[in-house]
Amino acid sequence: MSGHDTHRLAVRILRGFAAGLLAGIGARWLASWRPEAAPGIEWFAAQICDPLGQVFLRLLFWVVAPLVFASLTNGMLQLGRLDRLGPLAWRTFALFAANMIIGATLGLLILNLLNPGEVMDPESRQAMLERYGGRAGELEAQANRLESFSLRLLVDLLLPANLLKAIVEFQMLPLIGFALLIGGVGLQLGEGARQGLGRAMTVLTDLMTGLIHAAMRLAPYAVPAMIFGVVARLGWDYLQSLLLFLAGVLAAMAIHLFGVLSLAIRCLAGQSPRRFFRAIRTVLVTAFSTSSSNATLPTSIQVARENLGISAPTAGFVLPLGATMNMSGTALYEGCVVLFIAQVYGLPLSLPEQALLVGLAVLSAVAVAGIPGGSLPLIVGLLVNFGLPSEGIALVLGADRLLDMARTTVNSVADLVTACVVDRSDAGGEPAEPPP
Repeated sequence: MSGHDTHRLAVRILRGFAAGLLAGIGARWLASWRPEAAPGIEWFAAQICDPLGQVFLRLLFWVVAPLVFASLTNGMLQLGRLDRLGPLAWRTFALFAANMIIGATLGLLILNLLNPGEVMDPESRQAMLERYGGRAGELEAQANRLESFSLRLLVDLLLPANLLKAIVEFQMLPLIGFALLIGGVGLQLGEGARQGLGRAMTVLTDLMTGLIHAAMRLAPYAVPAMIFGVVARLGWDYLQSLLLFLAGVLAAMAIHLFGVLSLAIRCLAGQSPRRFFRAIRTVLVTAFSTSSSNATLPTSIQVARENLGISAPTAGFVLPLGATMNMSGTALYEGCVVLFIAQVYGLPLSLPEQALLVGLAVLSAVAVAGIPGGSLPLIVGLLVNFGLPSEGIALVLGADRLLDMARTTVNSVADLVTACVVDRSDAGGEPAEPPP
């Protein structure tokens, strides 16, 4: 999908979101003014809008397992031989991990402070629980499963007795661990076998990416249908929650971008944050407009070499890996979505669960395809892993495009910050000298 097509699709999704929102508000007002119209509105939402939305969602569901496996395995294979990576690799991965953990933690802290999902009154929350098949009791039991956290429970989560059963049940953690193990073992294969495995994983990733593109073409129709159903049933309480959620996530991303990353570029790379952001303006525009880390990568490499003075080996190693693995904006967003939906359903996550959520958000963010909407299938997997209805992703889907643009920008800037820090370390502590 070209940049022009992506822009047109984004405009159509936003227009559809607005249309569904206004139609839902109108239906809600009509039902309050003419109660006899309420059954007809409910029938239209349940029999027309919901099935259309389910087609879109289930296309995403199909992609989850193969995309996670192929992306993570291929990411490991791209590292080359582990015993030859040297200090450059370990510094890079340590910075990647720290960046994503800080981002995900920051997002959860802000959403815990704002509690956007709890804006809904008990009646609206109960209506939503009834809407999704009366699974409230089951969800509450699953949400409390970590209260008796133990080493045995950790082993069961990471290494279930039946991996296929775990995958069928959308348990993402065992699948992520299996993919990392396969990638690590794949690094020990001969050159030909390793390249063949990498090509197979690349083809599988490309196939899943194609399915995501196909699903996203339905989004301009599915998004307004789902938003109409939610707003018509829940009304203004839902809108208040969504706006507060948007504000919280964007605030967390802004703090990470202009606070944490600016501090890193000043203290660890020895550069002026103002000069740094002025030098990467092209990357900011490209990342925000394309919502794709992969599409932004060529611009990032050019800017790193020409505007930031980063050495060719460092730029060539850090930035391609970063476009695949360094996803702090995505990890932040995924954690916030899961926590928000848990709040909406009245099933708040405990501290051990939120700690696990940070780790899972970081791992799943690594598996996200660097394309618009690439994180949606992984969020579905996270929701199921925490005992939340996968259909809950519909609550944030209409706003995903704006947040996708923002998190891609954070991801791309974090890659450049990491490259600057690593390049300074390799230069013996001297910061890179960007051209004037």
